[in-house]
Amino acid sequence: MIHIVLYEPEIPQNTGNIMRTCVAMNCKLHLIEPLGFSLDEKHLRRSGLDYRKDLEYTTYPNWQDFLSKQGEGEMYFVSRYAKQTPDAFTYPSDRDIYLVFGKESTGIPKDILKDHLDRCTRLPMVASARSMNLSNCVAIMAYEVNRQLDYPGLVKHEVIKGEDFLEN
Repeated sequence: MIHIVLYEPEIPQNTGNIMRTCVAMNCKLHLIEPLGFSLDEKHLRRSGLDYRKDLEYTTYPNWQDFLSKQGEGEMYFVSRYAKQTPDAFTYPSDRDIYLVFGKESTGIPKDILKDHLDRCTRLPMVASARSMNLSNCVAIMAYEVNRQLDYPGLVKHEVIKGEDFLEN
């Protein structure tokens, strides 16, 4: 399973979009506190998540608590300071994959990244761009991992209107 880990997310709209992506891609979400917003129904509904009941997520009071409760798997850290692109890794199909993202303002703390330099990745972009939107980065990374694994558990054709909708 793919796990999306948000370290101290600050913007509720980004987290709402990420929640929607997690539901659509069958990913579990892990939220490391403190959060920059409330997780109550009113705030989440405003940020675009209208099917929270389908979301599998867990909150943790801090990074150490998350580490102590994480399952077996491999962690990858998305950072603008990384030197490898997402396609440089071969993501395992036989164990959980944790994609870790930092808060919008400062990213993942250096003291966390320094112990995992071999598992840090960055999304290539033009030199003048500081960063991309967090929810976009999560979607790109989740799709890259799913692409490499041939989209396990995801439907590759239109279900609601039928796979031949365009042909009729």
